Amino acid sequence: MSLTFITPPLQQINSEIARHAGVELYVLRLDLMHPWVNGNKWFKLKYNLLEAKEKNFTTLLTFGGAYSNHIYATAAAGNLFGFRTIGVIRGEERLPLNPTLSFAVQQGMQLVYLNREMYRQRNTPALEEYLRQTFGEVFIIPEGGSNLNGVRGCTEIIERAAFNHICVACGTATTLAGIALSLHEEQRAIAFPVLKNGAFLAQEIESLLTNYLASDLPTPYNSPASWELVCDYHFGGYAKVNDELLLFSQQFTQEHGVPLDYVYTAKMFYGVMDLLQQGFFCKGDRLLLVHTGGLQGNVGIEERFQRFAKISET
Repeated sequence: MSLTFITPPLQQINSEIARHAGVELYVLRLDLMHPWVNGNKWFKLKYNLLEAKEKNFTTLLTFGGAYSNHIYATAAAGNLFGFRTIGVIRGEERLPLNPTLSFAVQQGMQLVYLNREMYRQRNTPALEEYLRQTFGEVFIIPEGGSNLNGVRGCTEIIERAAFNHICVACGTATTLAGIALSLHEEQRAIAFPVLKNGAFLAQEIESLLTNYLASDLPTPYNSPASWELVCDYHFGGYAKVNDELLLFSQQFTQEHGVPLDYVYTAKMFYGVMDLLQQGFFCKGDRLLLVHTGGLQGNVGIEERFQRFAKISET
């Protein structure tokens, strides 16, 4: 498995919709950084891995759902950098394993299943103590890499790019917080929550920003740039996908050569293209869309659609 990470390329999208709106549209291809540890997942893991190494931990423990990009990336990163890994998975074990969990096991990750009631306690001291008693001295990384180490890594995603707006899909809000901290005051970060009723993430973002600025961790600026949430493009909620989103994703890939993952980037790209048609952006604006990877999850979603189609035909 390769240790080589490449600098993510910047790709212009020559879209008739963008031309009509009078804006320039670019994609930051974080999905191309590495075959398995790519997207925003690498940035959220980077400083967690460094802290674990500095404190002489040999085992990483983290949390995620059965199709989690974070579980997938942590398993691969652990294998790459010499850590044992434990994945605490939400829900019951289902065999055969889906492609995400099968890959994690191939990378050496031990899977442990928690029922949903216990899983909701994953951030509590009581459950963390139970896990340490069970598995020994483990370095715990929260679900999605959502901690200050994760925010720190995400401050490195955008390197002083000359764009008015930086758009990103939003799950735990860690990536948005890091990006907002890395922009200057004339730029704006726009996040597209992939969860239903995603406005609650505003409080999470404020908390992450406040705690980060109160820490000793480095930041390019003393205050974050302006940011906002656009909550209208969740398509029913987390990991919910319909035919309209599938068709958009497939057509976008065919036209521009940029594959999109259905859970995150497809929803954000759909939202941006729709807002362009509504005149949300000003003529002359330069937009950067951050491709956060996660393409591995498409296999599981496509399999679910195929099974549903077969059931519908019978």
